Amino acid sequence: MACLLEAPLRISVLSEVTATSRHYVDRLFDPDPQKVLQGVIDMKNAVIGNNKQKANLIVLGAVPRLLYLLQQSSSSLELRTECAVVLGSLAMGTENNIKSLVDCHIIPALLQGLLCPDLIFIEACLRCLRTVFISPVTPVQLLYTDPTVIPHLMSLLSRSHRTQEYITQIFSHCCKTPEHQTVLFNHGAIQNIAPLLISPSYKVRMQALKCFSVLAYENTQVSMTLVNVLVDGELLSQVFVRMMQRDQPIEMQLTAAKCLTYMCRAGAIRTDDSCIVLKTLPCLVRMCSKEHLLEERVEGAETLAYLMEPDVELQRIASTTDHLVAMLADYFKYPSSVSAITDIKRLDHDLKHAHELRQAAFKLYASLGSNDEDIRKKITETENMMDRIVSGLSESSIKVRLAAVRCLHSLSRSVQQLRTSFHDHAVWKPLMKLLQNAPDEVLVMASSTLCNLLLEFSPSKEPILESGVIELLCSLTQSESPALRVNGIWALMNMAFQADQKVKVEIVRCLGTEQLFRLLSDPDTNVLMKTLGLLRNLLSTRPHIDQIMSSHGKQIMQAVTLILEAEHSIEVKEQTLCILANIADGNTAKELIMTNDDMLQKIKYYMGHSNVKLQLAATFCISNLIWNEEDGSQERQDKLREMGFVDILHKLTQASDPNLSDRAKTAMQQYLA
Repeated sequence: MACLLEAPLRISVLSEVTATSRHYVDRLFDPDPQKVLQGVIDMKNAVIGNNKQKANLIVLGAVPRLLYLLQQSSSSLELRTECAVVLGSLAMGTENNIKSLVDCHIIPALLQGLLCPDLIFIEACLRCLRTVFISPVTPVQLLYTDPTVIPHLMSLLSRSHRTQEYITQIFSHCCKTPEHQTVLFNHGAIQNIAPLLISPSYKVRMQALKCFSVLAYENTQVSMTLVNVLVDGELLSQVFVRMMQRDQPIEMQLTAAKCLTYMCRAGAIRTDDSCIVLKTLPCLVRMCSKEHLLEERVEGAETLAYLMEPDVELQRIASTTDHLVAMLADYFKYPSSVSAITDIKRLDHDLKHAHELRQAAFKLYASLGSNDEDIRKKITETENMMDRIVSGLSESSIKVRLAAVRCLHSLSRSVQQLRTSFHDHAVWKPLMKLLQNAPDEVLVMASSTLCNLLLEFSPSKEPILESGVIELLCSLTQSESPALRVNGIWALMNMAFQADQKVKVEIVRCLGTEQLFRLLSDPDTNVLMKTLGLLRNLLSTRPHIDQIMSSHGKQIMQAVTLILEAEHSIEVKEQTLCILANIADGNTAKELIMTNDDMLQKIKYYMGHSNVKLQLAATFCISNLIWNEEDGSQERQDKLREMGFVDILHKLTQASDPNLSDRAKTAMQQYLA
C-alpha cells in the first residue's frame, strides 16, 4: 500500500504530479533487476535538491517499494545501497517527508540493514538514519525499542570514519532523558566514543564531543566516570581544554566548554579547578562578545549562566571578566535599525534571534546577580536595565518573560534594590499583571519575586497590598504545585509580618480556616513551615493574638496538638512551640493553654527534650504564662508549680547552653518576685 501524506496535501500535490514522476515509480516494478537498478539511480539524480519532486514521489508510493527492494535478500547489494541513498535524499526534504518515511517504518528497515556485512551499504543506511533521527519530528524512542540496536551500533563504530560520524550524531540527537543516558552509558558509550576525540577527521571529533556533552548533562554517574578517562595517555578534561583553545573552530570551543560545564555542575570537577576558572569561564565569556554569531552568543551566555549559577566566586570572577555586564547590554540591541535599511536577509536573521538573545542575557544577569550585592548594583546601573526587564515581563515570547522574571527575582534579593530601582520603576505593576494568567513555571518565579517585594522594608509592599493581592495569593495556596503553594503562603507570611489588624483579618478571612488547616497537614514540609510562619506572624501583638484566638482558638490548638504529636522535624516542632509561646503571650488567649492539661504536659515534655532549640521554645512558652505583671499570674504560677514546672526550670538554670540557662533563670525570677 502506498504511504501517503495527509489527504489535503495529497490532493494538491497529486494534481501537480507529472508523468515523469509516475514514470520513476513505475520503473521500480520492472521485472528486469537491471532496469530497476537504473530506475533507482535515475530517481536519485532527479530528487537531488528538488523538494517538489521528492514530495511527488512520496505521494506516488515510492517509499514502500524502495523499502521492499532494500530488504529483499534477492536484491543485489548495489540496488539495496542505491535504495538507501534515495531514501536518504527523500529524508533531506521537508518535515512532512520525514513523517511519511517514519510512518512507512523506515527506521526498523534501516536498522535491520545494518546487520549486512557490506560497509558501503551500512554507511548508506546510517547516513539515512542520521538524517531521519536529527529531524525534530522523529520520535527518538524508536532508537531504543529493540534492545539489540545500541550494542550493535557500538560495534559498528570501529568500521570507518563515516560510521563513527553518523553513529555519534545519532546518539547525540537521541539522548534526551536520564534513561537514554543510562542505556548508552551501560553499553559502553564512554569507552567506545572517547578515542574518537583524537580522530584525524574533524567531523568525527566534533560529533564525539557533542555526544559527551549530552551524556554528561545533569548526570553525576557519567560525569564522575568521564573525569578519570584517559585518551591516548591524556586526561579527558585536558583534551576538552585543548579543544577550547582560540585556534579551534568556535563550534568545538563551545561544545568542549559545555562538556566541562556539565561535569562541573554534576560535581565531578571543583568550581575552583583551574580548567574551570582559567579556561572554561573565560572561553564562555569570550563567546558573548560582538565578534561572534548571534547563535554562538546565545549559547555562550546560556552555558555561562548555567556554569556559575550555584557558585558566588565564579559569579564574581565572571562579572569582572572582559566587561561582561556591559557586553550583555548589547544583546538587547537587535534587530538594529541599520540592518533594517541595508539588508532584509540580515534583518530576518536578527529578528529570529532577538528573542533568544534577550532570553540569554536575562538568564545570565540572573545568574550573575544571584548572590553578590555589588554585582546586582552593577547590573541595575547598566543602561536602561530596569526598563528592559519591565518590558521583558510583557513580551510575547513566554521564554523571554520567564527569563526576565528570573532576572527580576535575582535582583529582588537585594534590600537596596528593593528600596531604590524596584520602587523607582514600579516593578510590582507588570509583575502583578504577569501573575494573572501565566503558565506554572512563570508563576513560580513571579510569585517568588513577589515574596521579596512584600518584605516589610520594601516600599512596594503598600501599593501591592492595595491592589487586591491577598485573593491571588490565597488561590496559589490551593495549587497542585507544591512550589506555588509554598510561594503563596510565603508571600502571605511576609505580608502578615508586623501588619496591622485589618490586613491580618483579611488574610484569615480570604484564606479561610479550612484551607489554613489543610495547609498545616500539607505533605510538603516547606508548605507546612511557611504556614506555621504565617500563623506565628498573625499571632503577634496581644490584641491580635486575643482576637484571632477568640474566633479560631479551638482549631488552632487542635492543629498545634497534632503537629507536636506527629513525626515532624525539629524545625517544624520549634516553629509550632514558638506559636504556642505567642499564644501564651495573649491576655485572654493564654487561658486556652492553661485549661488544657494535655498541652501543658507536652510543653513539659519538650522542656526536657534532648534538643536545645525545642527546650528554649518550650521554656519561652512557660515564661510567658507565669509573667508577673499580668492578671491571674499567681494562679497560673501555682498550677504550674503543682505540675512540677519549677523543678524543671531549676534544672534548666544549670544547662550548658547559655541561652537556655538565661531563659530558665528569667522564668524562675517570676516566682521569686
